[in-house]
Amino acid sequence: MKIIRDEKYELEIIFEGETHTLCNALRKILLEDETVKAVAYSIDHPIIGKPHMYIRGDNPRKSLKKAAKTLKEKSKEFKDLLKAV
Repeated sequence: MKIIRDEKYELEIIFEGETHTLCNALRKILLEDETVKAVAYSIDHPIIGKPHMYIRGDNPRKSLKKAAKTLKEKSKEFKDLLKAV
């Protein structure tokens, strides 16, 4: 992960080696956060592009950390469900 811009209300990052899978999941969780005003990501090229995410909110860095923790917890729940099958 490379931080492009880190300001009080805005955060722009590039996810090295990631795809839509991670970005869509984070975006969805971030949109559920009431402190996040806007979140979007883009990938310039479908094969070689790197995901570029923009977050605007009361504390975007804190919101991203919280979203990553939530995603990790949801992934563990899903993994546990798969083991039970």
